[in-house]
Amino acid sequence: MANTFDVAVIGAGAAGMMCAATAGQRGKRVVLLDHAEKLAEKIRISGGGRCNFTNINAGPANFLSDNPHFARSALSRFTPQDFLALVKKHRIGYHEKHKGQLFCDDSAEQIIGMLRKECADGGVHWRMPSKVQQMQPNGAGFHLQTDSGDIHAGAVVVATGGLSIPKIGASDFSYRIAKQFGLQLVELRPALVPLTFDAAEWAPFVPLAGVSLEVDVETGSLKGRNPSGARFREDLLFTHRGLSGPAILQISSFWQPGTPITINLLPEMDLAQTLIEGKGSLKKQLGNLLAQWLPARLAEGLLAAHGYDAEARIADMKDEQLRKLGRAVNAWTITPNGSEGYRKAEVTRGGVDTRELSQQTMECKNVPGLYFIGEAVDVTGWLGGYNFQWAWASAVAAGLAI
Repeated sequence: MANTFDVAVIGAGAAGMMCAATAGQRGKRVVLLDHAEKLAEKIRISGGGRCNFTNINAGPANFLSDNPHFARSALSRFTPQDFLALVKKHRIGYHEKHKGQLFCDDSAEQIIGMLRKECADGGVHWRMPSKVQQMQPNGAGFHLQTDSGDIHAGAVVVATGGLSIPKIGASDFSYRIAKQFGLQLVELRPALVPLTFDAAEWAPFVPLAGVSLEVDVETGSLKGRNPSGARFREDLLFTHRGLSGPAILQISSFWQPGTPITINLLPEMDLAQTLIEGKGSLKKQLGNLLAQWLPARLAEGLLAAHGYDAEARIADMKDEQLRKLGRAVNAWTITPNGSEGYRKAEVTRGGVDTRELSQQTMECKNVPGLYFIGEAVDVTGWLGGYNFQWAWASAVAAGLAI
């Protein structure tokens, strides 16, 4: 009986620990396995080390999936307020930052400690580090061959996440198990990731690395009943290879390779109209004038990149020249050649096709006893605590169902 359990949870990250604690506290005999030496490294590094553990605004509209209504059930049954109640129970100080994002006052370690304590309260057995070598159906359950010996479990929950940030142990385990059991996968790609550009095209902007400002960024179509694009107002950061910052991380999840993104560098101003109307009263040189509204380095770089003389007086410029500059600033349209990939991506878009799973329980429809939760599933949240909320909600859905 020592190695026989009601449920084996594979992956001791956010979703895995939450699920193990939920099932354990319902009286289930639970074993939690993870191949890593250090526990929950992704929680530890999140939010600059303070863990953006949820977003008070989290709802189905903040998630992407090929099956967009799938997440609704789990998210409605375990809300940000439910997780916040757990945080308060453990007396963890927290604060709200930008747009509903909640962070620990002190350290992400507090969230890890909280989840460990919840697992302890559920009598969860740990096997760590312990790699699952093989997993096979076996009677009324599954047989797992692991580094720490064979295990028999009535149910298995796969909570091993996606491919993001391989240096802290990300793997394709969840996708291999899905394929082994005949489940469909939605195409995988990096999400919440900086975007890159062709080196020659980007050369004029390399000197701007480090410049940051608030912008509107959009991609895809925003029209029609089912728009395929998105628009965000967030901070943009220039890098040596392209663009980053929250604005770009957000739009990267929606961006399709080969398509452009459009950036409004002055979202509160119609630049062309301002310049044309001010021709008689604005006596400054173009460079100095633009530097009143944009970071000076950016103003200088943009004018150079688009062939404008920074010392020109706008009174001497034609209206069409000013309109062209307005478009370059208010609707700067550029096409990325790719992204910084999984090494810089915060999450993986795609994963186990949710049409294979029950939205109430996260159990595979055609493989009784097998569950997938968290990032392994084709549900991807916006930047700002949404992906953690999906981890908690999907974990609780499974933990209550087993």
